[in-house]
Amino acid sequence: MQKWLAMTAVELGKGIDNREIDPVTLCETFLDAIDAHPHRDRIYARVTPGRAIAEATAAAARADKGHRLSPLDGVPISWKDLFDTAGIGTEAGSKLLEGNVPDRDATVLANATAMGLVCLGKTHMSELAFSGLGHNPSTASPPCVNDEEAVSGGSSSGAAASVAFGLAAAAIGSDTGGSVRTPAAWNDLVGLKTTSGRLPMEGVVPLAPKFDTIGPLCRSVADAAELLAAMEGRAPADIAAAFVDGRRFAVLETSAFDDIDEAPRSAFDTAVSIMEEAGAQIERIAFPALEDVMPLSGCLYTSEAYGIWRDEIEANPDAMFSEILERFRLGQKFSAPDYVAAWAKVDAVRGEYLRATARFDGVLVPTVPILPPKLDELKADHDFYVAQNLASLRNTRIGNLMGLAAITLPTGTPSCGITIMCSPFHEEQALRHAAGIEEALAEGRS
Repeated sequence: MQKWLAMTAVELGKGIDNREIDPVTLCETFLDAIDAHPHRDRIYARVTPGRAIAEATAAAARADKGHRLSPLDGVPISWKDLFDTAGIGTEAGSKLLEGNVPDRDATVLANATAMGLVCLGKTHMSELAFSGLGHNPSTASPPCVNDEEAVSGGSSSGAAASVAFGLAAAAIGSDTGGSVRTPAAWNDLVGLKTTSGRLPMEGVVPLAPKFDTIGPLCRSVADAAELLAAMEGRAPADIAAAFVDGRRFAVLETSAFDDIDEAPRSAFDTAVSIMEEAGAQIERIAFPALEDVMPLSGCLYTSEAYGIWRDEIEANPDAMFSEILERFRLGQKFSAPDYVAAWAKVDAVRGEYLRATARFDGVLVPTVPILPPKLDELKADHDFYVAQNLASLRNTRIGNLMGLAAITLPTGTPSCGITIMCSPFHEEQALRHAAGIEEALAEGRS
């Protein structure tokens, strides 16, 4: 049964469907693994064994009758601690929300439950989701699976760790500037950033609603497709016929390779070479207009985030991690005309970007230009923290600013991912091409 902890969600679902895996035993195996793990309390904010066993028991009864609700019916997953869970605390990694207990599930969680997924509990995260590092002295800082002295990436830090350490079959996180893709890349997982507006945000603690999105962190592209479908309450897209031969991909060189570490650059170049050997057509492109909007992130993100949280923050600022407090307060320095002008510029460049990349099946970038930093170094040096936080989200932020669907895949080099970005609301296209890349990389490494 220990082998179940390393299987993909789709594989576990097939095992349940074939009557080879009992959902209750599966759930108990994950709960036992969580309780026995030395980093349990650094990864999970709250474990929900009562709910999990009840949902697994119901899944087992459906499996016995041949009435499974979806391919993932009975599969246990974790949820980032900003998704409301009825009767269970939702604190978004912040003392500002300590004791907050909602009376209903977030819409996506309710949808997933209705499709039979089992909720193992809530995972730790960067405070109010406003950091790409995952360091949170207010609650906990989950470790990276490749270096337990390093952070796991944020803000879906515990989500990534729960899957990478075998404590959940998959996880659901959120992504405003990279909060699914950065921790997924640093923990060798698949992470899907959906288009803002694709999934309902009701019952999800907000950060910057014009950028906030929801997405899965998991072990395979097929898992990501199934989890997206479950959160929408529908059948998954067919990605079985995915391939890269003859596909046209652009490598975006603007901004994405500035000050990049050697490991992520080399891993990306190797992955692209493998794709070319598998028949993909690769073209390196520049998009200078991107350089005009990247600096606008400070205005757009902090203005919206501070506008959402100002009253709660200023009523109790001492309750916050100082680095996160400082980042929120940056929103004070921008005016309403600054914010409106920034959005006007971004909207114009989004149109330019889509026209410039329309001839490609997808655009490729290294997911994160740096490796996960050591936790002790982040604690000791404010300037280092700020620099690493900005770097951790630099490449992922391209997808958010341009409003794209994006998915990161492990390259085979620890903590180094490759991202494919596709047009807004084209998640199925992104998943299909990602599945082809995943297969090509697997064959290229074998």
